[in-house]
Amino acid sequence: MTIGSHYDTLQLQRSCLPDDVRKAYRKLSLEYHPDRNQSIDAKEKFNRVAEAFVVLSTPKLRAIYDRFGMDGLRYGAPQGHNDYTEPWIFDGDGEKVFRDFFGTDNPFKEIFPPLDEFKLGSGPSLSQKLRRHQSPPIESDLFITLEEAYTGCVKKLKITRKILNDDGHTTTQRDKILTVHVKPGWKQGTRVTFPKEGDQGPNNIPADVVFIIKYRDHPRFTRKGNDLFHRTNVKLSDALCGCSVSLLTLDERELNIPINDVITPSVIKRVAGEGMPLSKNPSEHGDLIIEFNVVFPTNLSDESKRLVRNALP
Repeated sequence: MTIGSHYDTLQLQRSCLPDDVRKAYRKLSLEYHPDRNQSIDAKEKFNRVAEAFVVLSTPKLRAIYDRFGMDGLRYGAPQGHNDYTEPWIFDGDGEKVFRDFFGTDNPFKEIFPPLDEFKLGSGPSLSQKLRRHQSPPIESDLFITLEEAYTGCVKKLKITRKILNDDGHTTTQRDKILTVHVKPGWKQGTRVTFPKEGDQGPNNIPADVVFIIKYRDHPRFTRKGNDLFHRTNVKLSDALCGCSVSLLTLDERELNIPINDVITPSVIKRVAGEGMPLSKNPSEHGDLIIEFNVVFPTNLSDESKRLVRNALP
């Protein structure tokens, strides 16, 4: 490689596009990397390729270079009235440019095959080794109330992610709003996936962003399958003689459920169709299951004891 302009270094025309610059850098940085190229001047060529890439892939630097050359970069270029741009000098760290471009601190593990794989015949090619890999999914819990799971709701969630800049190797942090439409009946553990909404990078496929539905604790109900469970206290007299249980549903209806049987420790009351909606068919519901906690009196008078003994078999 002869010492010439940055365009000569990357073997490009001055009319080249940003994508041409990236392709040229990818090719030449791999060719001249000193860990793979044993020639005496490999490191010098490698760093010069990096400098040319930074200048030609950064719109502001390229504009100065095209008009004023290297002196415009090193000493500042005229702008406005009696003003100059900030001087810019490449720091000589071609390895950093290489790492930033390929998106890894250990590029050789994924990018370069072992030395004994540089051979003819079958096996993975270098282009196959350079194939981008998708980052692992980014998972977060999305907490909702049982009321929201019953009726359905919309959740708007702000994420901050890295977006690839026009130069193809640097990134900028941007906020984005993701909208989750929670359907009636969704269970805990339901996964909502937004494909490739993770951080962008020059040599990776963005990760999927996954939200996992979790329920907040509820004061009246717990869910098991499609059924709702509610535990209520009843006095011993009500357990023996019958009573009515009043209960506010998740969609704010008032239920009055008569209990006519004697309530023993194993008794439950099943109310058909008052459980959670089925997510695949929200018009159908599970059941409401009422469990009882019988509250015994702490003491009885002698007369009360006599009356109980006479009343019970």
